[in-house]
Amino acid sequence: MIDTLAVHGYRSLRDVVLPLAELTTVTGANGSGKSNLYRAFHLLADTATGRLIGSLAAAGGLSSVLWAGPEQITGAMRRGEVPIQGTGRRLAPVSLQLGFTADEFGYLIDLGLPVPQQQGQTMFGRDPIIKRELIWAGPVLRPAATLLKRTARGFDNVGLPPWASVLDEFADPVNRPEVAAIRAVVRGWRFYDSFRVDPDAPARQPQVGTRTEVLAGDGHDLAATVATILESAWAGPLQAAVADAFDGSGVTVADHDGRFEVALTQRGLLRPLSARELSDGTLRYLLLAAALFSPRPPSLMVLNEPETSLHPDVLPALGRLMIAAAKRCQLVVVTHSAVLVGSLVEAGALHHELVKPHGETEVTDQGLLTRPTWQWGSR
Repeated sequence: MIDTLAVHGYRSLRDVVLPLAELTTVTGANGSGKSNLYRAFHLLADTATGRLIGSLAAAGGLSSVLWAGPEQITGAMRRGEVPIQGTGRRLAPVSLQLGFTADEFGYLIDLGLPVPQQQGQTMFGRDPIIKRELIWAGPVLRPAATLLKRTARGFDNVGLPPWASVLDEFADPVNRPEVAAIRAVVRGWRFYDSFRVDPDAPARQPQVGTRTEVLAGDGHDLAATVATILESAWAGPLQAAVADAFDGSGVTVADHDGRFEVALTQRGLLRPLSARELSDGTLRYLLLAAALFSPRPPSLMVLNEPETSLHPDVLPALGRLMIAAAKRCQLVVVTHSAVLVGSLVEAGALHHELVKPHGETEVTDQGLLTRPTWQWGSR
């Protein structure tokens, strides 16, 4: 289980350390930093798949995702005695840092800019580079607990390209078991955000059906995933979740000569409704149910605003669906819905509310004694 997520220097997340439980919900007003937290979490997962630099480029480059406020927000600034202002000269290096702790290990990656003389030697001089990567044993980074420390020059006399993570380049369970363990953890994470449910959405179209245990991030293989679940031990729970949300309805999959299409049976109707006939909310619920009832559950699943386009009457059923799924995998839910939060908290979920009083995302009621212990170290 992931115990802590830490982010430094990403958009409004100047320095956020967030404890996580088996079921965690994150809320906050628009612009408070919820989406930034979700994207930072996703960016951390990209370190193990070689997509880190590409993901930063898609977001506008390192300069676009860095914290845009002052290096320090003083007490006088917070009290309104002086305006929010910088020092005029940067005291610390440009840095985007991400990290987490799991049951036995911790991981940290530190991204920065290449040195000026290197920028002129390549057409990719604006790309960020990895300044540090660390893996340690236990909950807190300490020199004595450090298992691996990689700098821009590499580690153990092994040179690494400055854009490549050790999690992507090294997977030796014999000589580097700590790297293999962290890599396996991170590659097992799944993220679901903004499923398409418009009339041309892939989930509404018949697709070639093959056994699919994990729903794709865009949901295009919904029919194949549902068909796989219906032939697994999770067929009953899936049908129960659909009936709970839609008054006794059931989900089926039609086979059109090898092309699968999701359909919904409803009381009073003489034929199933095809995916192209379903409402946006109904289709989104089926997508979420297929993700949460995967026959091969992940170690961690993160959902961003799953309540989008769902009717308020369906949210209690969605909450029960998430509570059931959290017994199989760690679940983090980023949401605006008070109804959904209420049902999850009542079931024992850890709840965090984000606020942004001075342009910086903060966790409500988190102080020096309640913030998890976290050390970033130095370059």
